[in-house]
Amino acid sequence: MRTAMHPAAECLAGSLATCVACLFTNPLETIKTRMQLQGELQSGLVPALCYQFVMNGIRLGSYQIMVNAKLTEDREGKISYLRCMAAGALSGCTGAAVCSPIFMIKTQLQSKSSSAIAVGTQHDITNLSSGIISIYREHGVRGLWRGASASMVRVTVGSATQLSAFSKSKDFYSRNNIFEPGSFMLSVSSSMTASVFVVLAMTPFDVISTRLYNQNVNSSGIGLKYTNFFDVFVKVFAKEGLLGFYKGTFAHYFRLGPHTIIGLVLWDSIRKYFG
Repeated sequence: MRTAMHPAAECLAGSLATCVACLFTNPLETIKTRMQLQGELQSGLVPALCYQFVMNGIRLGSYQIMVNAKLTEDREGKISYLRCMAAGALSGCTGAAVCSPIFMIKTQLQSKSSSAIAVGTQHDITNLSSGIISIYREHGVRGLWRGASASMVRVTVGSATQLSAFSKSKDFYSRNNIFEPGSFMLSVSSSMTASVFVVLAMTPFDVISTRLYNQNVNSSGIGLKYTNFFDVFVKVFAKEGLLGFYKGTFAHYFRLGPHTIIGLVLWDSIRKYFG
């Protein structure tokens, strides 16, 4: 029987798995960001990798720690979908709160392009460090967490959906002898199932957070177009309707689908190898 990994190792496993996935899917993230803002493909790669490393280290690591402590099981020892959702939501919200500044700068760098093809607000930053310094000088610490509410809701919903679907799918496929417990195909099939659910759940929140992060701000660091998560929701719905929240859905799946599959399969494989 496998022994539980050290909590730090659990976090590192999540970090490494999602960073590898990010190398393959960052170009698609750039395309998705620009499509959402309309109403060099590796732009923002460094902050994207930093975001994946820290955020998913916290998210996947803390989730697995809760799984190891059997907090995702019911009284009969079976996987509980609601408990998995709660654990995924808590771990995702924590990771998003810590990494909101990195996500904002990543979004701004990925939307940046030449004036001829520029989409959305353009920001005068060149890399992660210059972005942090520039925002801190102009708006202080509070400015670094502008739009954090949207990111936290987005990742909380996505994490709850992704990890609960992944855990429950693995349990379902193995209990019904569709795939052998602990097999590679079990990880692949479960991650593919999770990828569909997470894209459907996350796309509206992704549209909202992208627009909230990428707008112009006044001298006080307050957005000129949107004030908060709810304000974006109301304005997008009033102007573009329900479909406005699903702009870039296919691009989102082509980015998040492979990212979910690669990340979760690698995460499972790393844990099996070192666990």
